[in-house]
Amino acid sequence: YAGTWKLFFGNMKFGINEYRRAFSKKLFLKTLQTMVPSLTMDDIKPGRAGVRALLLGADGDTRDDFRIEHTDDSIHVLNAPSPAATASLAIGEYIAEMAEEKFNLKTAEA
Repeated sequence: YAGTWKLFFGNMKFGINEYRRAFSKKLFLKTLQTMVPSLTMDDIKPGRAGVRALLLGADGDTRDDFRIEHTDDSIHVLNAPSPAATASLAIGEYIAEMAEEKFNLKTAEA
């Protein structure tokens, strides 16, 4: 995908520095100390990393807004930032209404 290559080459220096900090606890600490000078090695504890999916355009820029796309038999929510948008009742209601209409679903009466 062309956008992936543009993102990669456009942010290569940043990406390389991220990898350097990931493999060097000392460099990671030095970077943190620019924000919190009193931090020491004892303050750094191992943790799990997260993955955040981003919607990427063909121009290599990430898209800030989420989108709802659909096909004949599916509905997809793209680029919904967590946790607010993915937990949003309003978005859930909108998708439910879309599914009811698109797939001829009937809702249970309360």
